[in-house]
Amino acid sequence: MKEIRYKPIGIIHSPLRKSQSVPIQSVASKGIEGSVEVAREYVEGLKDIEGFSHIILIYHFHLSKDYSLIVKPYLDENLHGVFSTRAPSRPNPIGISIVRLTKVEDNIMYIQDLDIIDGTPLLDIKPYVPKFDQRRTVKIGWLKNNINRLSIVSDDGRFTDRK
Repeated sequence: MKEIRYKPIGIIHSPLRKSQSVPIQSVASKGIEGSVEVAREYVEGLKDIEGFSHIILIYHFHLSKDYSLIVKPYLDENLHGVFSTRAPSRPNPIGISIVRLTKVEDNIMYIQDLDIIDGTPLLDIKPYVPKFDQRRTVKIGWLKNNINRLSIVSDDGRFTDRK
């Protein structure tokens, strides 16, 4: 298979400076504010983004350590395949977060409900559209017994080289 390379389009600024204590999903990070600085060469691509209340940020987990195909996720004590988790240490360390967009000024987007570490490289932005992005959930696998712990569990540094 041919190698694929991506160039960051910007950087995420956040009050979260190290992996430990970061909420493990944006839905559990209500009110945490930050910004996204889009590189000047991509600023034209932000046209009309302010018409959306939420956006999807796609980013590179730049602090993740080498991956394992079997992991112990934050919300369970049992081992699971990495692809049945949202663990940041993965073969391609790509993360996604749905955040609230509050304002756009030039190449800066101001956001809330942030679960991303300061300095994270941004790969892409997509508008969140409920009609496209919401599905009726039928099964959530091993998470069914642990999903209620989401608001009390945070990153403990197990997936990063630097804490």
